[in-house]
Amino acid sequence: MEEYRVRIADQLLSESLEALGAVLVQGTKWCGKTTTSVHHAGSVLYMDDPMQKEQNLSLAQTNIKRLLEGDTPRVIDEWELAPQLWDAARFEIDHRQVHVGQFIFTGSSVPKEKDKKQIFHSGAGRFDWITMRTMSLWESGDSTGDVSLQALFNGAMPDGAATIDLNRLAYLTCRGGWPGALSLSERAALRVPHAYLKAVLNSDISKIDDVRRDANTMSRIIRSLARNQGEQIPYTTIRADIINNENATISADTVEDYVRVLSKIFLEEDMRAWNPNLRSKTAIRTSDTRYFVDPSIATSALGIGPKDLLNNLTDFGFYFETLAVRDLRVYADALDGEVFHFRDKNGLECDAVLHRRNGSYGLIEIKLGGTDNIEKGATTLKTLSAKIDTDKMNAPSFMMVLTGVGQYAYRRQDDVYVVPIGCLKP
Repeated sequence: MEEYRVRIADQLLSESLEALGAVLVQGTKWCGKTTTSVHHAGSVLYMDDPMQKEQNLSLAQTNIKRLLEGDTPRVIDEWELAPQLWDAARFEIDHRQVHVGQFIFTGSSVPKEKDKKQIFHSGAGRFDWITMRTMSLWESGDSTGDVSLQALFNGAMPDGAATIDLNRLAYLTCRGGWPGALSLSERAALRVPHAYLKAVLNSDISKIDDVRRDANTMSRIIRSLARNQGEQIPYTTIRADIINNENATISADTVEDYVRVLSKIFLEEDMRAWNPNLRSKTAIRTSDTRYFVDPSIATSALGIGPKDLLNNLTDFGFYFETLAVRDLRVYADALDGEVFHFRDKNGLECDAVLHRRNGSYGLIEIKLGGTDNIEKGATTLKTLSAKIDTDKMNAPSFMMVLTGVGQYAYRRQDDVYVVPIGCLKP
């Protein structure tokens, strides 16, 4: 049996269980939600167990309290199959002598619209929410973890070394952070995201709300999103891209419906725009930036392998950006923060802003590597930093060019940090 690998979500889950009665752990399939949750469990209810599913759904209608009985924390896996469990758990928490650490709900999709009517309470004060993603490079053991984001926020200088070269990075981008792929051979591991996409197309896109959707249409939309990772594109642009590249006809309304489904099953996770106080009244673009939850979804959708990335470093840079955003989001969760992007009307753009709830933030440009690219990233960071009105908000805690390759982390003379992703951790 494979040894359990501790995740950043383990710490978040422990902290939430100490404070509230229930925690909802949500995220895409195969990212490790159930494994992590069961690691903290006193007992487990698998709602989709084929041997018990019919009985479980019947009890949810006739004797729902029975499903909640068991040692705590009790995991309710795939709770969205019976949304009435939400209010039942909230009631149990209110009426038990112990009001913390009672339940862990896990889900790979949001409840169907018709089922949401069975939920009458928001869960405020009883539930906490954790979004779990595929594994970061630090969690999968591919980053040395020499450079801590927490330490950078505390004023430390970056000092560390990475062992990921360009060939390895290409493989990690195509393999993704799927826990089930880590113990496989490289050939087998590269098949995991392909299998994930097949599951999405063959089942999940219609099961989410019982609306029959065309797998070929969804496949075209996923490929279009893969070609536009890191872009702020509206549904009309996705439609035009499909018409131009896929030789297919599609309406903007269909694109919107299908993309929203991908968000509901946590395959796509768009990044919100950052809105800082600036010295000048420059208009800030507020469109979300499109990202898959894992870079391997994009490469798999387009049939791209590690060798293809190595033969086209421009495209490699786009997919590496998706990998870097994934890692930054995982690390931001551990730091009580969120990752945003910035773009103004003049085209000044910053790939990632890690903004913490305490008001501190770091400006981050993402580059595959190379002296010229690092210089461009540093220039962008300094230009944006100079525009921030520090009379109205804090100055950035750090400015960092996050690179795909590079052996060492260091501080430049202009105070911009250069950090290879292979030595980063929370």
